[in-house]
Amino acid sequence: MLDVVALGELLIDFAANETDADGYPVMAAHPGGAPGNFLAALSKYGAKTGFIGKVGTDAFGELLTATLQKAGIDTRGILHDPAVFTTLAFVTLDAHGDRSFSFARKPGADTQLRFDEIDLSLINDAKVFHFGTLSLTQEPVRSATQMALAYAKGQSKLITFDPNLRKPLWDSLEEARAQILWGLDQADVVKISDEEVDFLWGCSPEEGADRLLQNHHVRLAMVTLGPKGCLLKNQTASCVVAAPPVHPVDTTGAGDIFGGSALSQILELGKDPALLDEGKLRRIARFAATAASLSTEHPGGISSVPDRGAIEAVLAQPNG
Repeated sequence: MLDVVALGELLIDFAANETDADGYPVMAAHPGGAPGNFLAALSKYGAKTGFIGKVGTDAFGELLTATLQKAGIDTRGILHDPAVFTTLAFVTLDAHGDRSFSFARKPGADTQLRFDEIDLSLINDAKVFHFGTLSLTQEPVRSATQMALAYAKGQSKLITFDPNLRKPLWDSLEEARAQILWGLDQADVVKISDEEVDFLWGCSPEEGADRLLQNHHVRLAMVTLGPKGCLLKNQTASCVVAAPPVHPVDTTGAGDIFGGSALSQILELGKDPALLDEGKLRRIARFAATAASLSTEHPGGISSVPDRGAIEAVLAQPNG
């Protein structure tokens, strides 16, 4: 039995460490992809997880599969396709560790997943189905995601969603907005950033959380606020939690790690996300904000998920 199965992209993040004498970036390769980062956090904190997606029959595809296996993620749902390359992302960082992205994905292997290739037993065996919008950018993976989601909803699975907006991957921002709004309508639990709230509605995080609850009927809205922390809200309670101070070197995957860490706490509590009281929301928020913050002190996504002990040490401090 799995706790969570995620469908989406696996890719290599190439991060610029420095530049050479001619100004070209010297890149370090890290395993990534939002759903992989998300599951890595869940697995780190005791959940049983599985991945559904596609990589190329190449060195990077093999490395990514091995990395997920090492992280304790079930990889039976990963297909290796000799016709396409594993997707690559090139991440450049500013002085604060914030990112900009370029993608080698024309097409990338993750976009070529078909519904008839999906092992539906992984969805049958899971409590939660997770997806994001990178698998809604183009066909055939868009239809595969929609059909897998419909199947999961038919099986009464809890649905979690992360918009994870990457503007360069969309033909138009109007299409991106439409697909994100569609995803919000499908989800029970949403992790969304303050920047994505602004992109969708041009409003505050608080108003964005209210829109998720009232207009999209989400059971739990989780809005990340970057270094400021997060806002969690359901129909009966809410909380705002500050992030602990850190010295970030790379924010790649921090939002994904927040989402996976938060869901790990929801699963541990074993309660309907719509019925969590303020104290339980605060427990979830503090754990997830700390995990995400600590992850930024190390490069990469999957490789930067902190140990539970490191999180608990921060939370045990007087101001934790």
